[in-house]
Amino acid sequence: MSENVSLSQNQFSSLQLCRPLLKAIADEGYDTPTPIQAQSIPPVLAGRDLLGCAQTGTGKTAAFALPILDRLHRAKPDKSRRGPVRPRVLVLSPTRELASQIDESFNTYGRNIGLRHVVIFGGVNQYHQVRKLERGVDIIVATPGRLMDLMNQGHVDLRCIEAFVLDEADRMLDMGFIQPIRQIAKELPEDRQTLLFSATMPKNIRHLAESLLRDPVKVTVAPVSSTAELIEQSVYHVSRSIKPVLLKHLLKDRDVKRALVFTRTKRGADKLTHTLNVAGVKAASIHGNKSQNQRERALDSFRGGRARVLVATDVAARGLDVDGITHVYNFDLPNEPEAYVHRIGRTGRAGAAGLAVSFCSRDERVHLRAIERLTDSRIELAEAPGHLAPEPRAETSAIPRREEPATSKPRGRRSSGGNRRASRPSNDARSNTAKPTAKRRRRESGTR
Repeated sequence: MSENVSLSQNQFSSLQLCRPLLKAIADEGYDTPTPIQAQSIPPVLAGRDLLGCAQTGTGKTAAFALPILDRLHRAKPDKSRRGPVRPRVLVLSPTRELASQIDESFNTYGRNIGLRHVVIFGGVNQYHQVRKLERGVDIIVATPGRLMDLMNQGHVDLRCIEAFVLDEADRMLDMGFIQPIRQIAKELPEDRQTLLFSATMPKNIRHLAESLLRDPVKVTVAPVSSTAELIEQSVYHVSRSIKPVLLKHLLKDRDVKRALVFTRTKRGADKLTHTLNVAGVKAASIHGNKSQNQRERALDSFRGGRARVLVATDVAARGLDVDGITHVYNFDLPNEPEAYVHRIGRTGRAGAAGLAVSFCSRDERVHLRAIERLTDSRIELAEAPGHLAPEPRAETSAIPRREEPATSKPRGRRSSGGNRRASRPSNDARSNTAKPTAKRRRRESGTR
């Protein structure tokens, strides 16, 4: 039977973590755990399975990385066995960016412990990833697709996995990774510890949790599908043609220090990035068609302040971890209302205020209603400046139809032979409409 946890821990030192971890945490300037960390770390240290639900930006990565590092530090691997060290921890994430950030977190918090780890994702050559696996690693952080490729090639041995983590599980299901997740789970030992974290908790996530977790502790630090309290939300009702002009107008505000703009398509992201750069707004783009090097350059430019605007598809909604994002713009509203929660969660982090601005065209109003139903709140309506408002367009039904000209020729009936014969006006009609000929005048006078 599962149970809910509502623990209150004031300091990391009260969580019974090992000294090397506490030193690394202090070196990073942290002393107080976030709610998800305070509630998750104790049961994970105790070896329990865990189902965690919290918004993005609440510290979920440290909530599982810290107790896992503590566990690996206290239980050294069996060195009597010859060969490379086999991985003991597997973490799955939906995107390359998120996988890289999780790997960086393990490196940051575990720098005093001396564990080896590898991050595995597609879009780059697998050579260096395979080399690290061959040398032996303690922790694997991977996206499901590339991990399956390496498993099928015989490069990955998961028989010694002690802890299995699914981060941003709802996003992985949205991206179609449900079958790879189940196939990977079949290769793991049955007596493993499983941790599942998700920003939302729809039915398909609950079903997945029931199949993978055993008597899990449930941790919820925010209502499901809620939006951050410190994020001020607004929406503009504008036509699609006005959206680029309105965005350029809003970006003129000096309060927009670092903005993240979401589009629905990859082509739309590139097109909008070009439009902004032409207008003098330094912008970069990131989406699934970009190579890993291109994505890293765009993120570095955004983090370093060389690009004030980052245009992205939803591939970055979960994996982007950049401090100081002041504004999030939904240039296109997402088809799935849950994605809205993840998008705007990129701002208003770590206690800072943020603004989320959405553009809604007529055909997107159904998505707006779905978002408001999910979040159980109405998004404040904003008025576009008068010179940007689209010209009013008359409804089609209000435009009168043009009448057919009276002189149009009617079609004749089809004869029994199949030939179409044009009907002719009667003699009376001809006398009223046609000018009499000389032959007709002679016939009427009785002469030939």
